[in-house]
Amino acid sequence: MLTPTTQYNKLSIIMTSKPMQTSKDNQNLDMPALTIDGLIEAQVAFMQQWLRTQAEPLSMQAWQWFAAQPLNKYVSADDLQQLINDWLLNQPMTDVIRKDIRDILHTIIYHPVNDNVPLSELVDDTQVETLANYVGSHDQQRNILIHTLVGNETFADLLTQTLYHAINDFMETTLDKAGAAGKLMKFGRSSFEKATNRNLDEKLQAYLHRNIKDLARRAEANAQEHLSNDEVARLLITGWARIKDQPVSHLQTYLRDEPDNSSIDHIEASIQQSYNRLRQSPYLHSLVAASIDTWYGNHQSDTIATVVSSLHIDEQAMTQLSTALLPVVHDAIESEWLTAHTREMLQAFYEQPNIKKGLAFNA
Repeated sequence: MLTPTTQYNKLSIIMTSKPMQTSKDNQNLDMPALTIDGLIEAQVAFMQQWLRTQAEPLSMQAWQWFAAQPLNKYVSADDLQQLINDWLLNQPMTDVIRKDIRDILHTIIYHPVNDNVPLSELVDDTQVETLANYVGSHDQQRNILIHTLVGNETFADLLTQTLYHAINDFMETTLDKAGAAGKLMKFGRSSFEKATNRNLDEKLQAYLHRNIKDLARRAEANAQEHLSNDEVARLLITGWARIKDQPVSHLQTYLRDEPDNSSIDHIEASIQQSYNRLRQSPYLHSLVAASIDTWYGNHQSDTIATVVSSLHIDEQAMTQLSTALLPVVHDAIESEWLTAHTREMLQAFYEQPNIKKGLAFNA
């Protein structure tokens, strides 16, 4: 067996020996001499071309190797704990994510498809009946439902808008039918707005919202005191029957979509506040830690392929991903930074004393 030194000496002999020249050799005498730098550039070009043609099969072979490894060979429960804590629980929502949430909510809520989809397509009667029966047999869950429906800020906003539209429609209809008296009342309204520099509609909404919050709290207390479990279940089923054929877009009538007064902004702010409160809670941290320990205990001996198969990620999915990422891989192979690192690696290789000694030429 040849040692590295023997191999290098053999290489030197091959590169320095002078066999009998032929006419073809004489034709090549005018070719420029091969230098270390020239050899490096040729190798870089060859490696780029080879990697480009082999990128897809290599990526699949790499996946097959990685998928066969057990999870606990590379990942521990502590690693997962640290990842979740550092990456998720210890970080507030960025402004970018918050804006994305608002934009996505707006797109979903006001999408044209909502005009043609009834609520019953999202929730069926069986689900409502199951919920109603469950709530109707549990006092605590019943009170939570009542608070969710009646005692929260969103309900107050919706009720404010509903009453405002009802009062406004009534006034407009009444004034239109009142003839001269109606015109006089409209004139009085206009004069009031000019004198106070305030829009009457804004004052009405502010008044309703201010008073409805207190009304909602009293309504919640009254409902929890007087509504029985059977009545709550019946109300749920009856209420659902009345709205289930409405299009999803009907929900838009209960929302405000104004630049300075958007219901979506209020919803997003509530999500953000809830997230910040929960992520800093020792209670949530304890539950997350226990959940990770349970999951890891179930899967630590599984291979990576087994773990990701629960997410429907198999070899076919990885093949599709590999094909989709191929343009990125090709660009990376031909990028300046990878070319520079490849050249630097080869230069370091040829700068080794034993390599330089074994070569018959130097640049």
